[in-house]
Amino acid sequence: MLDVGFAVRANGLGVRYRRGWALRDCTFELAPGTVTALVGANGAGKSTLLRLAAGLQRPTEGVVEVGGEVGFVAQEKPLYRAFTVAEMLRFGRSTNASWDQEYAEQLVGEARLSSDAKVGSLSGGHRARLALALALARRPQVLLLDEPLSEMDPVARETTTRALMVAVAETGLTVVLSSHVLAELEGVCDHLLLLDQGGVRLAGDVDELVEGHRVVVAARGADFGDHEVVTSREGERQITALLRLVGPPDLPEASAPALNELVVGYLRAGEAA
Repeated sequence: MLDVGFAVRANGLGVRYRRGWALRDCTFELAPGTVTALVGANGAGKSTLLRLAAGLQRPTEGVVEVGGEVGFVAQEKPLYRAFTVAEMLRFGRSTNASWDQEYAEQLVGEARLSSDAKVGSLSGGHRARLALALALARRPQVLLLDEPLSEMDPVARETTTRALMVAVAETGLTVVLSSHVLAELEGVCDHLLLLDQGGVRLAGDVDELVEGHRVVVAARGADFGDHEVVTSREGERQITALLRLVGPPDLPEASAPALNELVVGYLRAGEAA
């Protein structure tokens, strides 16, 4: 567990490229031991934010701080393709003082990776599992993952997710997980960080965010009182709206949104704006 009061925090964070701002005025704080879903449309700034937190890129403005040792698995899963799996583990052991060889071998065994296999001969999913094993075996306090499950089959995704959750439970590891597949995040992440057009659109505890919103199907022209309409879709006779609650949820025919509905609603609202 981290010995500071935060795992990752940013204040006024921004990155500008020649084409414009990739991130602008991002301010948030993630608590130790949380598993955060980092979501957003393509080009929202997710990969840029992870590179900044990993110390691989400098911001144009503002600051991002990480309260402990960092492990990072980039989207391209950079590995030495000419190495064997065993050689990658030896490389990890020689370059990391906190390396846990027994844990690395356990993770590689669970992935059914032959120690003699060349990294370049592995499938995309197996390379992703090897990259994650290397990151976890460093025993970081904060683990940053950029689309780690995208190339894995369903069984590999389930096994990998379970390994992550065990690490969180046993060590207090903080995980920031970027993914486009929201179904992968449901029931796994307890915190949400939603980026939209380079800024933080929504952040907080998943359960609290879900309880703070409602999906309502009502007649067109219905009055939702003080509740804020995040986004809505109108049919011939009715309207389906995602509401941010302001006060008690005194709404007939209302239901709490699923995480997918919450995220898609805010992304649609951003596109409309």
